[in-house]
Amino acid sequence: MARKTAEERREQIVAIAFGHFAAGGYHGTSTEAIAREAGISQPYLFRLFGTKRGLFVACLERCYADVIAVFAAAAEGVPAGEDRLHAMGRAYIERLLRDRVALQFQMQAFAVAPEPELRDAVRQGYCDVVKAVIELSGAPPQATWSFFADGMLLNLIAVFDLHGIEGPEDWAASWARGGPL
Repeated sequence: MARKTAEERREQIVAIAFGHFAAGGYHGTSTEAIAREAGISQPYLFRLFGTKRGLFVACLERCYADVIAVFAAAAEGVPAGEDRLHAMGRAYIERLLRDRVALQFQMQAFAVAPEPELRDAVRQGYCDVVKAVIELSGAPPQATWSFFADGMLLNLIAVFDLHGIEGPEDWAASWARGGPL
């Protein structure tokens, strides 16, 4: 069996760590558990990423790159402006909101954003997504504002599983269908 290159090993570890951070958050995730699952030593994990923070940032970069890639693919061939925003929004709902691990990771990233050691990385990744949406869509600033506001609400609807409380809560049924009361 061929040995993996350091880059291949990094990608494998990021994929494993992504799931651990999504489930346990930054503080609740053990680098020892990640190393064990990857079949490597913890010192080797730190050789590749430097610190737990470095590993989390690598996961952030993957998360944001995946979102941008979905938006770019959705924007292809669609007229610039709000039509592209709608196409990108549909792609987000159809592809990204259904990925519970990615959605949980995003929520965990937002949860640690106030912490000085992670704030810049979380902020920069989000800024990269916003810039990509502006560039890809060609939509006016107010439309991109609404796009991100709606996206955050969609994240919460998915995380809270509002479909699960549709019966007893009229507002939840309406929101789960994608509209106001």
